[in-house]
Amino acid sequence: MNTAVLQAKLWYAQRISAMILGICVAVHLTIIFYAIRGGLTAQEILGRTQGSVSFAIFYEIFVLACFVHAPIGVANILQEIFPKGGLALPLSLVLAILILLLGSAAVFGLFTGGAL
Repeated sequence: MNTAVLQAKLWYAQRISAMILGICVAVHLTIIFYAIRGGLTAQEILGRTQGSVSFAIFYEIFVLACFVHAPIGVANILQEIFPKGGLALPLSLVLAILILLLGSAAVFGLFTGGAL
């Protein structure tokens, strides 16, 4: 694939994931403010979210948007700082894998209440 085409696709992927992240952050903050205003404890929040498919789907979409967005940005930053280093791709791939694994584990924990 042509480098220019790849860069354009990465640019679009990052912009689209940014749009999704904007919506997810707004919804997430709204949920937090609602929980705080209602005086909910962590136990009560987990009681409401445990087993909720809609919460799990929402937060997994959040994780997937981060999985796409952050590594592209980190790779771009590393390429600017270390143009000849060759670290950008390996480090961004490690970041992508960590975001996907840890984020999905958190969603799974939220959904199951921590039980395997």
